[in-house]
Amino acid sequence: MEQLEVHNPATGDPIATVSIDSPQDVADTVARVRANQPEWEAIGIEGRYSWLSKLRDWLLDNTERVLDTMQAETGKVRPDASNEPAYLADLINFYGAKAAKFIGEEAIRPHTPLLAAKKLRVQYRPHPVVGIISPWNFPLILALGDAIPALQAGAAVVVKPSEFTPLGLAEVVKAWKEEIGGPDVLACVQGIGETGSALVDEVDFVQFTGSERTGRKVMARAAETLTPVSLELGGKDPMIVLADADLDRAANAAAWGGMMNAGQICMSVERIYVEEPAYDKFVAKLTAEVGKLRQGADDRGHGTEVGAMTSPNQTAIVEEHVEDALAAGARALTGGKRVNGRGDYFEPTVLVDVDHSMKVMREETFGPVVGVMKAHDAEEALALANDSRYGLSGSVFGQRERAERVARRVECGAVNVNDVLVNYLATDVPMGGWKQSGIGYRHGEPGIKKYCRTESLVITRFGGKREPTWYPYTRTRRGLVDRIAQAFNARDWRRRLGMRP
Repeated sequence: MEQLEVHNPATGDPIATVSIDSPQDVADTVARVRANQPEWEAIGIEGRYSWLSKLRDWLLDNTERVLDTMQAETGKVRPDASNEPAYLADLINFYGAKAAKFIGEEAIRPHTPLLAAKKLRVQYRPHPVVGIISPWNFPLILALGDAIPALQAGAAVVVKPSEFTPLGLAEVVKAWKEEIGGPDVLACVQGIGETGSALVDEVDFVQFTGSERTGRKVMARAAETLTPVSLELGGKDPMIVLADADLDRAANAAAWGGMMNAGQICMSVERIYVEEPAYDKFVAKLTAEVGKLRQGADDRGHGTEVGAMTSPNQTAIVEEHVEDALAAGARALTGGKRVNGRGDYFEPTVLVDVDHSMKVMREETFGPVVGVMKAHDAEEALALANDSRYGLSGSVFGQRERAERVARRVECGAVNVNDVLVNYLATDVPMGGWKQSGIGYRHGEPGIKKYCRTESLVITRFGGKREPTWYPYTRTRRGLVDRIAQAFNARDWRRRLGMRP
């Protein structure tokens, strides 16, 4: 049996081996949870919330254990890792409280008296098995964060985590089965591309988070079986700093929003456009803030701010983007290169004298790097922010009313005003990408409804042996139907009486 070797990016040390699931293993896993899904659906919204509440409590009770595993496989610093269990606990509570409103049966009032004898209902039935292909940057948030609403909707779920970070999710799934004793409707399969392709072939709905390139392949594969998909494909998130912004807050936000999780967030601040009057002061403040960041391996002691790069492949991309910019005339005010020694690190980097001819301002860098450009005014800053094939999220800093006006014109699925990244925690509202940042939404009502199929029920409450529109056709009955339809559909008295206007 083939195996994956998992390394700690902070040290380079091997920490575990994981067996790769074959396509047949994937098919067997999907078949097993599929067989259990009808009973899971049948226990209803409250019954499912009861089980997910046990998962919430397990996550809260075992946070330190979960964080130890996550740090070992990702190279995160402790504060960055700590966000994941807390987010999942909140998400379980959110959908547990809101599911009845979002996907409960709806009573619809007929729009026309012609249907007065009918009772109209809409119910939301889950896709039986949801397949989730999750990335390495947030091994639990982007795996269980998608699994939770799917499970709450009544689906069974099979997750394929990244081959770089397979351990944390496997630990939680094992706990669901063995420690919590949950129904066998949550499983994970391990592997690389072949495993993911097999999962797409077997399930009824696919949630994918990852690169634009791989997302296209997932969508093409799913099209072969007409399997619906939701794709989150990353971003190149802009930040606009207006001249009237609180520059201390803006610089602090840019430092955290660009460097948090070593910049390995699809919503990371990657490109910044500053109105000319504020440019010099903002750059000085940002450079000072980033220059103070501590980088390195972390334990439970919260001793550093910026951790390791989780994927060696991504480190190479970050290095390429920075070198391309420097060769084209950009300057690194901080950082600008890999860190020598054990582990896989790239220095927190602030680039200036950048422009849109450079990869670092056009392509997703996904590392601890921000590029800062001077804009003549808000209109130029907005035009530059929107000059991207991506549109996941963004932020605008300035006097609130003016900043909000600018934010409403940013071409992104979510925009923060005087803040960064917080839109992901605002689970009350949808979060999804425009342009080539993806298809579909997380959070809010769309975040659970996407895992459901709409079923409409039209129930006849009373009637005779036959309806007027049924066989046999006669001139008399057809004429009656036509006159009634004319009377109800016309909006002037002449037509309602069958007269010519």
